[in-house]
Amino acid sequence: MPKIIPVPNELSQPFWDAVNEQRLVLQNCTACEKLQYPPQASCQACGSADGLEWKEVAGKGHIAAYIVIEDGRLNRRMLDQPYNLALVTLDQDPTVNFYSNLPGVPAYEVPMGAAVEVTYEEVAPGQLIHEWMVVE
Repeated sequence: MPKIIPVPNELSQPFWDAVNEQRLVLQNCTACEKLQYPPQASCQACGSADGLEWKEVAGKGHIAAYIVIEDGRLNRRMLDQPYNLALVTLDQDPTVNFYSNLPGVPAYEVPMGAAVEVTYEEVAPGQLIHEWMVVE
């Protein structure tokens, strides 16, 4: 499946730098101890902009929900349809969610509630992305 090549900005650059090192880091608010993703200029929970720092997380989660894309309009993904789009919740903080196509899982065969781990795939020379894979 064709992957989107990230174009980091000032806010997301630390996240993508860590992904390129095969590490998963999230913003952590020191004022309220809330993790957040995607990166934002202030804490989505308490609004603090001064207490955001980057924190490495374990990269383990569970599949909370999924849909199957059968008639998507993105040209680069039309040939791959149908494909899964899963909502993954982070075990370390279930309020943090990620989306993933779950590499290796056939469409319509998503094991709801299954454990997943973050994995990394090169999408351009020197550029990795994070994805989530089902753990047996």
